[in-house]
Amino acid sequence: MSIAGLGPHGERGAPFEQLDISEADAERARLACFRLCVVLHTTTSDWAKQALKGIAATLDVYGASLDEVVDCGFQIDTQIRALGRLTDSAPDAIISIPVGGSAVADAHRRVSRAGVKLALLDNGPTGLLPGSDYVSVISADNFGLGTIGARLLSPYIPPAGRVGILSYQADFFATNEREIAFRKWMGSERPDIRLSAIKFPDLGSLAAIFTAFLDANPDLAGLFAVWDLPAMEAVKVLAARGQCLPVTTVDLGNQAALALAAGDFIKGIAAQRAYDQGVAVAKATITSLLGRDPPSWIVLPGLATQKANVAEAYQRIWHEAPPAALCVPKAV
Repeated sequence: MSIAGLGPHGERGAPFEQLDISEADAERARLACFRLCVVLHTTTSDWAKQALKGIAATLDVYGASLDEVVDCGFQIDTQIRALGRLTDSAPDAIISIPVGGSAVADAHRRVSRAGVKLALLDNGPTGLLPGSDYVSVISADNFGLGTIGARLLSPYIPPAGRVGILSYQADFFATNEREIAFRKWMGSERPDIRLSAIKFPDLGSLAAIFTAFLDANPDLAGLFAVWDLPAMEAVKVLAARGQCLPVTTVDLGNQAALALAAGDFIKGIAAQRAYDQGVAVAKATITSLLGRDPPSWIVLPGLATQKANVAEAYQRIWHEAPPAALCVPKAV
């Protein structure tokens, strides 16, 4: 699986398989007993749970402790306060997924200036530089995810159909990249399709915003949502209205996977490898704490998932057996 996108500073991505910690370095890490904290946009999504599971399992291998996990609830002020408090507690490293660009840049910059290693998930805040301000950005190939979402939706859209893009209003590099890629693919491969953006500031307001959009656009023929939770909120709205539209999204969360298997609304998912991303950011952080510089942008390609391969994809993404509802017997 190739890497389509570039990093926050135009870097070409390094595959996470390049992260290799020798047994001698692993023993050095165990003797050091590193202390780490994690600051996430949310801890409630399936993506976050899987990423945390990968982080915790990997830190355990190298004798490092996970002292605290902070759920920022997508709130910039909450993240700024959390980073300040954790930096003052002087852990060896902080792993963070920035909830914005410039608004959270200073809070993240303060981490490294205080002598605490900083590793980032998905987003590099505006103005921060690898090597001086942070160790590495460990990301999904978000540009590739948007491309997959467009490619999987296209067969369901009639000529000159209108497609909505359910996009996050915040300055969020990962979701911005997905939308840019979706638009680029459609512009190149399906220039007949008309695209309309539906921006939401938070999940709580999404239903009302999407309902108003549907009322104003009765000709809507399909929808792409930049991750699975807004996709499933949109599906609830559509189901309540008795309106069935093809939807593609990003992230193979449980609800989205089951909806894909059912086949009514969700027609395709660009699946992120959240557990593996957690493993990668933990290994990159340990590598840095041992005095070695990991690549500045480490990338994990997405996996195109449809009804036919959802059980196989689930096992690969979650590293566990899929729910029984996903295991559809193959025709003899």
